[in-house]
Amino acid sequence: MISINDLDFHFGSRTLYDKASLHIKPKDKIGLIGLNGTGKSTLLRILVGEYKPDGGSIQMGKEVSLGFLNQDLLSYDTHESILNVAMQAFEEALNVQKKIDQILVEFEHNYHDDLVQKLADLQERFEALGGYTMQAEAEEILEGLGFTTEELQRPLKTFSGGWRMRVMLAKILLQKPSLLLLDEPTNHLDLPSIKWIENYLADYLGAVIIVSHDREFLDRTSNTTVEVTGGKLVQYAGNYTYYLEEKEERNAIQKGAFENQQAQIKQAEKFIERFKAKASKAKQAQSRVKMLDKLERIDDVANDAARVNIKFNFTVQPGRHILRMEHVGKKYGEKIIFRDTNLHIERGDKIALVGANGKGKSTLMRLVAGQEAPSNGNHQLGHNVIMSFYAQHQLESLNVNNEILQEMNEAGSKRNEMELRSVLGSFLFTGEQVYKKIKVLSGGEKSRVALAKTLISEANFLLLDEPTNHLDMQSVNILIQALEQYEGTYIVISHDRFFVENVANKIWFIEDFQLKEYPGTYSEFEQWMEDRDKAAKKAALNAPQPSTKAASNQKSAPAKAEPAKSTSNGSAKSSRELQEVESRITTLEKELAQYEAQLADPGIYSNAAQLKDATLKFEQVQKELTAQTKRWEELV
Repeated sequence: MISINDLDFHFGSRTLYDKASLHIKPKDKIGLIGLNGTGKSTLLRILVGEYKPDGGSIQMGKEVSLGFLNQDLLSYDTHESILNVAMQAFEEALNVQKKIDQILVEFEHNYHDDLVQKLADLQERFEALGGYTMQAEAEEILEGLGFTTEELQRPLKTFSGGWRMRVMLAKILLQKPSLLLLDEPTNHLDLPSIKWIENYLADYLGAVIIVSHDREFLDRTSNTTVEVTGGKLVQYAGNYTYYLEEKEERNAIQKGAFENQQAQIKQAEKFIERFKAKASKAKQAQSRVKMLDKLERIDDVANDAARVNIKFNFTVQPGRHILRMEHVGKKYGEKIIFRDTNLHIERGDKIALVGANGKGKSTLMRLVAGQEAPSNGNHQLGHNVIMSFYAQHQLESLNVNNEILQEMNEAGSKRNEMELRSVLGSFLFTGEQVYKKIKVLSGGEKSRVALAKTLISEANFLLLDEPTNHLDMQSVNILIQALEQYEGTYIVISHDRFFVENVANKIWFIEDFQLKEYPGTYSEFEQWMEDRDKAAKKAALNAPQPSTKAASNQKSAPAKAEPAKSTSNGSAKSSRELQEVESRITTLEKELAQYEAQLADPGIYSNAAQLKDATLKFEQVQKELTAQTKRWEELV
């Protein structure tokens, strides 16, 4: 499909690729990994032709089409609805539809046989291009990515950057290119949308290359891992977990070979040093010198697994109770966010707040932090609690004219320069890098500085809103290690499942406008949710009798978590709707057959008005039939 051979690419004097090669097969699902700055995004831009390689070749079949999702698409702006923007993927079908509409208008005053034949050909082409189902497809993908049905007609301009990126992702998925290039696709997605994308990519017929720092996402979407390291593209025949295991084995072999070679080199050097002055051994010594000159040296294994050792200083220890909120409600105008919500945080709790965007997670964090007042209820902070709140806007509070070390020194932690350098070293700022200005740092580097400032504070209660955004895998591992050593209490919001699994012992989620708690790890919570959903579906199938017993008897269900209740009224309502939809589908199928018969009758083409009317009604009925069939599948 695509063959990259001996690729060379440089940024100024810096070499990103040196004789790198990779072969991409039609159904490959490739996770492209590597440290920040090694050239992962650059490789995608080379493939789409934005950058020209300095050497080597890229061979690509004429039939290969590329779809490239990248952060530059955030700048796209329009007053068009997000549905229309997504449907731009069907460019050819939309052009055919315009021609059909023009012919129907022309029929009103100009009718001839050539025009009739042209209309028939265009309608056949429109159907072959999926014109009658393109809107339903676009709606399905947009709703899968988290948009509500009501939002589909809202202009793209009214959405934030993250939601715009979802629209552009939907457009690219609808194009169905033979190779999808996805650069950090999960950056702006919540957990339900990430899972939807995982399921979509599992069934995707083309090839995919994914650049991502979400290791759980890579595990579930890739069957091949390619690491960008040392200017090469090193391939592993499995997902990210397989890569870790295989790389460890390869490193062990390489380490053994390196140590053996070093022992041979030392032995040869000793022989040379001992006998180079003796006439009887000089020839042998010279031979070994030549051997060393020609020897292809084996590199030692680079250790890129940073280790963290941060000493956290608490000037005061908090009491047992960190925070209580009782019967709290929050609304903006008529929009309810929370109602009658209670939460209790005790010293030592490690809490992850998870769930879909728009449910109120960040609002809850601001309520906990006291940055927003509840509409009603009580908020009581515990004794000696010192709070520190990290969110993305903290990056904006960094003084861009400060050097990194100066910024850390002004955080007020009273640590000396050696201690600050030690902390910065843990966050991958070593040597002279601590003197870099904040204004020249990348988004990921600024995130690391802001996180380091948060962690060296004397706070015994941390609020971390999306701390893994812009962090690569190495930096995420550093943050995990830091939080493992932190003896205080914290709440994190994150869509990175690997991160949440490793830092939380309680899971919070928002449901029915209330905060609910699962007292366990994320993997246990996910299994409990899956079991609960299965029980709810089983109860619905057994309607009209309510069946909540299965859900309430789940062994993994926590005492505080409240499983969703299945009521007989809800089941009966779903059953009635299912009957109504089935009845409507039957009616629509009969109507569609009638219009098909009309359009198949040659006589209709002698009456332009009748032809236009029949064509429009045929399209309307087919569109409604597609929507009703989709709803029937959901109900079943």
